[in-house]
Amino acid sequence: MADALRGRPVAAPALVLGAAWLAWFGVLQWSVVRFRVPILLTLTACTALLAWWLVRRTAVVLPRWLAPAVVLVSVALTLVVPLFSYLRGGWLTAALTVPTVGGIACAALLLVPTRWAPAAALGAAALTHTALAAVTIVGDKAPRIDVWVVLQQGADAIARGENVYTQQWTDSPGVQDFFPYLPWMAVLTAPGRWVAGDVRWMLLVWTLVLLAGLWALAGTDRARTARAAAVAAVLVLAPGTLTQVDQAWTEPVLAALLVWWAALVRRGHAWWAVLPLALACASKQHLALLAPVLLVWQPFGWRRTLATGGLTGLLVLPWVVADAGAFLGDTVTTLLTFHPIRFANTWYLYFLNEHGVTLPFAVTGAAMVAGVGAAVLAVWRRQPPVDEVLRWLALVLAVANLVNKQAFYNQFWLTGALVAASLVVPALRPGDDDPPGDVSRRGRPAAAATAR
Repeated sequence: MADALRGRPVAAPALVLGAAWLAWFGVLQWSVVRFRVPILLTLTACTALLAWWLVRRTAVVLPRWLAPAVVLVSVALTLVVPLFSYLRGGWLTAALTVPTVGGIACAALLLVPTRWAPAAALGAAALTHTALAAVTIVGDKAPRIDVWVVLQQGADAIARGENVYTQQWTDSPGVQDFFPYLPWMAVLTAPGRWVAGDVRWMLLVWTLVLLAGLWALAGTDRARTARAAAVAAVLVLAPGTLTQVDQAWTEPVLAALLVWWAALVRRGHAWWAVLPLALACASKQHLALLAPVLLVWQPFGWRRTLATGGLTGLLVLPWVVADAGAFLGDTVTTLLTFHPIRFANTWYLYFLNEHGVTLPFAVTGAAMVAGVGAAVLAVWRRQPPVDEVLRWLALVLAVANLVNKQAFYNQFWLTGALVAASLVVPALRPGDDDPPGDVSRRGRPAAAATAR
């Protein structure tokens, strides 16, 4: 099977990994708001590369120079690739200056071989993203996107004790009369509106929670904390981050919760991990695709997966009881029948845009089922460590995005975030020891798993 399991870890070419990351996010920045066949082909090729990596189970060696190089090239791509933003004039200049200066600082700190450098680099990444968010939110007080409108007005509805699923949205450039997410996305972003007037402040908080989760996932090992700092810097400086902040896209909430789920499982607190996972599942519908994979992974297992489902049900129950028809209509029926948006870079839109063909749900559904099924089978047979599980979850989401009729920068960003988080906890090499409390590597050996 994998050479790493036989005692001969193979160093995957660092340039391939770095190039794939830059290609993924470079075309994603370009994709807002346009459909192009080269964008779709690049996303598909990177997804295929992730699948190949998972099948081969090749150990990845990350040299110290890789993350600084990726950060600096990411800054360059942010400046030269077409960027969509509602910021104008001096505000746009300031917003582009922040990642430029912050990226250089992060890259320099990541190259410093001292004990304090990882914490300093993580702090620089957090400060850079905070400054970027502040400039963006202050410079664009009312972005013309329905996501921001429904989250803002949804927060107001919650404050009034009203149901977000029975609202009419005022001045929305898109959806007018439905809330497209599960209810806890409104709850988890509303404090930004209540405290500071804009839900995007809370999305900033969730991004900082994500960075803290990466640090927790690393534990106390010096090499892993250095890797966590590198991943944090690469993630917050990824091309297109400015657009994600400006548009109030919600995936940082999901990424933070999933990374904390992984950190808790790895540190031996799998039952506590049910809570962040349930909050994530009660916030956005497509995370249900991940449940079958976790069901067969022994460090989390079927009991905790079912408990997660039960807790998710309890979390959304008040809205179901309040108006079951409105809840199901907004979160299921409307989304299934919603018209395709032509600048989604998916194969569904390829056939529609280029050939005038509307793929039937049976085709796209079969592709999603195949992706989930492959991940379930591999995880059940291998019982891999948490880093590989995160990549399988990322692959499931990537496949679902590629065949969906709606998938944009933010959905693909979540896939990249999970892959990046998986690099914080690399596969063990011969002679390495499990850190105390790390139960994520104690599943059945691969040979035993296949002997059933």
